[in-house]
Amino acid sequence: MAVNVLHIRTLIVLFLALLSSSEARRARRFEFPRIGDLSKYQDQLPVSNGSASLPSPYYGLKVKAITLGRGTQNYTCAPNSSAPPTPLGAVADLFDLSPLLQFLPPSEGVHVINQLPKYIINFHLSTLEHSPFSVLGHHYFDAAGVPTFDLGEKLGILKGKRDAGIAAPKKASKGPNGKGKGAVDWLALCAVEGSRGLQMGYRVETAGGKAPKSCTGQPAKIQVQYAAQYWFYE
Repeated sequence: MAVNVLHIRTLIVLFLALLSSSEARRARRFEFPRIGDLSKYQDQLPVSNGSASLPSPYYGLKVKAITLGRGTQNYTCAPNSSAPPTPLGAVADLFDLSPLLQFLPPSEGVHVINQLPKYIINFHLSTLEHSPFSVLGHHYFDAAGVPTFDLGEKLGILKGKRDAGIAAPKKASKGPNGKGKGAVDWLALCAVEGSRGLQMGYRVETAGGKAPKSCTGQPAKIQVQYAAQYWFYE
């Protein structure tokens, strides 16, 4: 099916307009309802950067949630060091994308949400927090340094281990307003001990998040803005 470019542009404009007008709605916030059945999107996960691909989800797994992550990739630098910054994990809110998907067939819906990270990276997180798109969960690293995705009691928790990774496409946004050091890798994560209800997760369509190549002239702690799609499977 050919993608209707006009529909995609219209929905992206609508999404961004909702964000930009969110300040006026703070006192009377509403939220779009989420779609629980995402079976039509079972085979729509983007896994290829054009030259390499992530492995597909394990056989028998079903897509449980499709979200937009917006937050920071975090790094540290030792004093007077010229070494590369040390990764310190990430923190992000996970916004439910299912309300957007009800308006289009799966192939078009995926094209819409694939465009969002490079736009959303330009918005401050506080703007997103007051949009009608609900926060479905939170991403952080636990005390043991394990990447954790908490989607609440109904959807579950994924504590992930890197299963595979590929570089983001060359065309990916480097950061807010196209300025930054580049987009972090795409990842496939499999569940480890402590997970509940979720078996795999994917980070794709990344924007921003890469650290400077050297700690020279950098503070002890570095926060780099990023956005990405996260898909979760049960």
